[in-house]
Amino acid sequence: MPKISSDTLWDIAAAEVRSRESRTDEEDAEEDAHSPTQRTVFFMGSKAGGKTTILLRFLDRDETAKPTLALEYTFGRRARGHNTPKDIAHLWELGGGISLSDLVQIPITADNVSSLSVVLVLDLSKPNVLWETMERLLDSARSHVEKVCASHQKNGESRSGKQRVPQVLHKDYPDRELISPFPVPLLIVGSKFDIFQDFDSEKRKVICKTLRFIAHFYGASLIFTSSKLEATMSKSRNFVNQLAFGTERPKSISTDPSKPLAVPAGFDSLSQIGPPVTSDVDIGTLHAKNPLDLWKKVFERVFPPEERKELKDPAKDPQYSEPLIDSIRAQKDQVNELLSLHACVYNPAVKLTQYCSHYLILQSTVCD
Repeated sequence: MPKISSDTLWDIAAAEVRSRESRTDEEDAEEDAHSPTQRTVFFMGSKAGGKTTILLRFLDRDETAKPTLALEYTFGRRARGHNTPKDIAHLWELGGGISLSDLVQIPITADNVSSLSVVLVLDLSKPNVLWETMERLLDSARSHVEKVCASHQKNGESRSGKQRVPQVLHKDYPDRELISPFPVPLLIVGSKFDIFQDFDSEKRKVICKTLRFIAHFYGASLIFTSSKLEATMSKSRNFVNQLAFGTERPKSISTDPSKPLAVPAGFDSLSQIGPPVTSDVDIGTLHAKNPLDLWKKVFERVFPPEERKELKDPAKDPQYSEPLIDSIRAQKDQVNELLSLHACVYNPAVKLTQYCSHYLILQSTVCD
C-alpha cells in the first residue's frame, strides 16, 4: 500500500523555499541558463520622434506607425533553440514627449527593475528641444528607478534579482571615476538622420559631440537611425535585441559626424570626444557647475531652447482629440456656465439684464 505523506501544502512550500535559499550562485546560474528569461524595455523620447517605428522594426511587424496615446504595452518572444521555452520581452512605450513624464512610474516597478533597460529616442531634426527632452525624461526615469531600488533594499533584497541595480561599471570602464552611469542599461537613439544629414556641418558636429558626451557620461550606447535608411534600422534592431533578449551587443563603431553614429557603451572616452565645440562661445563666460552643465550651456548657446507653453488641461491637448467627445464636452461646459449664471441671479450685484443676455446667447448655442 503506497505511503501517504502527512505534509501539508504549507510544509511543502516551506521546504521548497528552504531549498532555493540554500542553493549556491553556481546552481542558480546553471538553472538560469536553461530557464526562459523575462526582460522589460522602456521606450521614451521626443514626441513624434520615431519610437513606434523602431519598436515595430524590432518586432518585425509590417505596420504603419500610429501616434502613441499616453502609455502603450506590447511584448515580443524569442526562442533560444528548437523546442525550447521562449524568452519574453515586455515592451513599454511612452508617448507625448516630456508632457507625460510622470507616467514613468507605471512601467518601472520593483518586480522588473532588475531586468529593466531604457531606450531614449531623440529627434535629431529638432535640436532646440533635444536637451530638455533628454534631461526631463532621464531625470524622471532615474528618480523613479532609485526610489524603487531604495524601497526594495529597505524591504530586503530579493534573490530573484539577477542584475545589479544600480548597474555597476567594470573597473576598466573608460573615465569610470568621472561619469555618472544611468542606474539601468541605457540606449540613446538619434532619429531622423535623413533630415539631420542636411544640417550645416558645424551644427552636425556640435550635436554629434554633445550626444557622444551625454551617452558616455551616462554609460549608454549611442546610435543614429532613420526609417529611410535600412542599414541604420537594422543596427538599431540589433541594439534593442541585446537589451530585450541578451544577445551579443554590436561592436562596430562610427564617430564620423557625416555618417550615422554608432558607439556601444564603453567604447568611447572623454579624450576621444574632446572638449565642447566653442567656436562662437567663450567658455570663460559660462558659469557651469559640472562638466554636464558646461556641455548644456554650450549646446544651448548654439541651439537656444524653445519657449514651451504648458497645457494645464490635458483634455485640450490636440494629440488626444476626439471630435465627437470634444463636442459633447463643449456643450456640457456651456450648460455648466449657464447654471452658474443662473445661480448668480440671487446675487444683487449681478444685473438681471446681463444675465438675460448671457442666457439667450448660451441657449441658442446649445440648441444649435
